[in-house]
Amino acid sequence: MSQPRLIVIDDEPGMADFVRDVAVRAGFDVEQFHNAGLFMEQYSKRADVIVLDLMMPGVDGIEVIRFLTGIDCDSLLILISGFDPGVLHSAQKLATEQRLNFVGSLSKPFRYEELHHLLSGLSITPKSLAHQIYIDPPSVDELREALVNDELVVYYQPKVGLSKSFIMTVEALVRWQHPTHGLLGPDLFIATAEQHGLIDELTWVVLKHAMAQHRFWRDQGLTIQVSVNMSASTLKELDLPEHMGNLVQEYGLEPSQMILEVTETALMQELTRSLDILTRLRMKGFYLSIDDFGTGYSSLVQLHRAPFSEIKIDRSFVMEMENDPEAATIVETIILLGHRLNMKIVAEGVETDKCRKKLARLECDQAQGYLFARPMPGNEVVAWFSKHRKT
Repeated sequence: MSQPRLIVIDDEPGMADFVRDVAVRAGFDVEQFHNAGLFMEQYSKRADVIVLDLMMPGVDGIEVIRFLTGIDCDSLLILISGFDPGVLHSAQKLATEQRLNFVGSLSKPFRYEELHHLLSGLSITPKSLAHQIYIDPPSVDELREALVNDELVVYYQPKVGLSKSFIMTVEALVRWQHPTHGLLGPDLFIATAEQHGLIDELTWVVLKHAMAQHRFWRDQGLTIQVSVNMSASTLKELDLPEHMGNLVQEYGLEPSQMILEVTETALMQELTRSLDILTRLRMKGFYLSIDDFGTGYSSLVQLHRAPFSEIKIDRSFVMEMENDPEAATIVETIILLGHRLNMKIVAEGVETDKCRKKLARLECDQAQGYLFARPMPGNEVVAWFSKHRKT
């Protein structure tokens, strides 16, 4: 079986050797670089994981991050540093903003157990095997055919109540049942839909699937709220409130059974028009959620302007809150702020029980993530809620 490949970049040979020894015991094939400039000259994009020290003479870790961004590096990135924790934190944010696959950081000196736990918890398909399973994004013509042939399907991920009350909510997440490649995730076709003007049509497909599924659940005795992500182009339609009102009426639903999730990016495109549409949707009884909260440039302004009923804390804060005091403070502040504004708070990206307990102590209303459930077909939702309502 092929081993995942790890590269450690650290000018201190003793530290590089230490990382190598831990990584080998965690099942990695390891290569070391004591000179970041040499790494940049020789790197062939073969690493599954890169462990990068920030403080190095000559070429430093920030320059390496810039280099990795420039070559569209898809390796998992771990940052290490003995410098000021604030610098390490800023470097993490830089890597995340540059869309690198940042997965963790450690402040020097760190223990064997810390690094081993981090490496052992990574989910990796070695690049030496990746060519066997890699799928090129389907073409826009294929996507057009998929919309005509009803190949798009919707999966549902539960949101779990963290208080004593058992709140039943799911998020609708689109998938593509491709006739050749099988089930495809949205990362392989959403960008194509946006680039070629198909995202609005795709959004309406998801809405109709979700409402039809909701009606089926209701007939089985399951009362539930369904949240659907709204595209930026759909939010530009001034008659959207009327269309949504007609659609819920067609499926025999109440507007309050639907939560429309809106990102700050979508809001910023046409502020006045978006505010017009969102206000009228709220007046009709639809719930509105601001998604990926905290990642935009005007989060507080949006809360003040638009009539949101829910805040979804972005996973980048939630997944870091166990080890990053600043992320934990941001999560706590958002929860306090949301509750003062009479909004429900949902935390995305919950993957550990420790994180769940911390969110519960902070009185977060709901959590969503792989700790509870992965997205599932609609016909599995009733059984999932029936089982978990008891536990």
